[in-house]
Amino acid sequence: MTRWVDAASVLLTTFRFEVTFDRVAGAGPQRLGDGGFQEVTGLEVEMDVVDLEEGGRNDAVTRRIGRAKFQPLICKRGMLGPDGGDAEPELWQWFQDIVSGVRPVRRYDGSVRVQDQAGNTTAVWRFFRAVPTKIVGPQLNAKSGEVAIEELHLAHEGLQLEGTT
Repeated sequence: MTRWVDAASVLLTTFRFEVTFDRVAGAGPQRLGDGGFQEVTGLEVEMDVVDLEEGGRNDAVTRRIGRAKFQPLICKRGMLGPDGGDAEPELWQWFQDIVSGVRPVRRYDGSVRVQDQAGNTTAVWRFFRAVPTKIVGPQLNAKSGEVAIEELHLAHEGLQLEGTT
């Protein structure tokens, strides 16, 4: 029996999500930032493919799976935090500690939780042992009137969609 599914009922909306950071081990804040990001990109995994050209086999190339490559996560948010409008320095301090030579480097596991309109979690992407590789301050332009956006680029060692292994 064929079962038809309404495509609109299975599509995830992408406008509600939350990002969290949890300390892997050692000293430093156990939680980091407020998760108030406006955009997250880089939820990608790409597999290397290795071609093996076997002698005597001229009609095809054997393809083997190589290592997984994880794209950096890029988190963009408004510069000001939700509490009282003050800038939140935790993410900048994490990056500055690395630049200043504070060792061991603090690493954070994290998650990106996608929520439906009622606030129920519909998908969770988990990333592991992240470190910041780039931080971009807001582009300030008095003429544009746009929200000041800052970016955080994260290199990480793994990405999973919760519920998969």
